[in-house]
Amino acid sequence: MIRHARPADHTAITEINTLAFGKPDEAHLIDRLREAGDEMFELVVDEGGVLEGHILYSRLWADNGQLYAALAPMAVRPGQQIKGLGSALVHASLDTAREFGVHGVLVLGHPRYYPKFGFLAETAARVRSPYAGSPAFMALEIERGAFAEPIMVAYSNAFSG
Repeated sequence: MIRHARPADHTAITEINTLAFGKPDEAHLIDRLREAGDEMFELVVDEGGVLEGHILYSRLWADNGQLYAALAPMAVRPGQQIKGLGSALVHASLDTAREFGVHGVLVLGHPRYYPKFGFLAETAARVRSPYAGSPAFMALEIERGAFAEPIMVAYSNAFSG
């Protein structure tokens, strides 16, 4: 079952991200985003009271005044990977982003994983950001034309570490 994260989930979310990435960097990023109030929403995979996956979206500041979001991080507990939980989280999160009124989503992620959801580096080509130009920097339009014109986005200071 995919649901919105609750404060009681924070310890398990830290564990999932630390185990999935092999280091605590993403877990620390999540803490910093929460502390800054910059997280837009978090979803978890809850299988009988055991959290197996997590995804977080944070708000971006765009110079065109539209609402954009950063997908980061997304993690599935080792041992539960390759079962479709990550894909389910991404799909559910994109639906949630639509409900939030997000215009477009940016991700700095695996260039062979995220294109299956429609994220493309080519779509992000007109976006100025600290991550621009990386093949891992990809975008997905939620609203048609979200990335049709050049835009500049600013990430939360939490990404600076």
